[in-house]
Amino acid sequence: MSEPHALLPTLTRIAEALERLAPPALVKPDLMAADAFVWHPGPPARLDPVPRVAAVGITLLQGVERQKALILENTLRFARGLPANNAMLWGARGMGKSSLVKAAHAAANAEVPGALALIEIQREDVRTLPDLLNVLRADHQDPLRGGGGARRCLVFCDDLSFEKEDADYKALKSVLDGGIEGRPANVLFYATSNRRHLMPRDMIENERSTAINPSEATEEKVSLSDRFGLWIGFHNCDQDTFFAMVEGYAASFGLPATSDELRRAAVEWSVTRGARSGRVAWQFVQDMAGRLGVKTGG
Repeated sequence: MSEPHALLPTLTRIAEALERLAPPALVKPDLMAADAFVWHPGPPARLDPVPRVAAVGITLLQGVERQKALILENTLRFARGLPANNAMLWGARGMGKSSLVKAAHAAANAEVPGALALIEIQREDVRTLPDLLNVLRADHQDPLRGGGGARRCLVFCDDLSFEKEDADYKALKSVLDGGIEGRPANVLFYATSNRRHLMPRDMIENERSTAINPSEATEEKVSLSDRFGLWIGFHNCDQDTFFAMVEGYAASFGLPATSDELRRAAVEWSVTRGARSGRVAWQFVQDMAGRLGVKTGG
């Protein structure tokens, strides 16, 4: 029979192997460490602080006045501790959907200092949304964290959509519906998408055409967007709106160019890009500022 001390190395190796197999303990996030974080599901799962959010001022966003008013009002309500809705911003590319979310977050924090933490989750990590909410729920309920534990969190997923055989939407549905635990009172979810129903039209039509009961085949997926209390559409802009965007950016950066000069150059730029949008206007102004030797910080 082996001596007890002879078994010690074997037992040590077994214990070390079990530690490697066990999920690492999540380090409690300090939500007051920054105004924005990026969620990494791990292992180990963590919230990495973002020292500076790449955002433009909300007053610079032109051509989306109604959308801006809706999302800003909803965000301010949440920052003030009032009821607010999860929001889906959908529609045309480059029209400022994600810029508006980040700008509204900054504007809300300016109005109610330190009220909101913006937490970005990547599209491929949507399946881990329940894990993120558990982290935020625990932080909110931890009595040892004092006032810091009550900080409100705006969870943001940019360019959200789902493909065929993609079951990640079920995690999002659970979050939006609340599940048995309910969505934490300190968490709101914002998403942007180019698709109205978060899935490609050909996938919807294909499932309807091959299903025994077409009306029920896609109901669960198509109705996902209906679970957002606030559903805001963005559409392609006309030329006058495009000019307003260009002139707004140019005035903000103090570009030494007349309105006529800006418009002529902007038309040429938009023709070469084959589109008019807030993104194209921003890219044009950045290019012109560079040619004029004006620093924008962009």
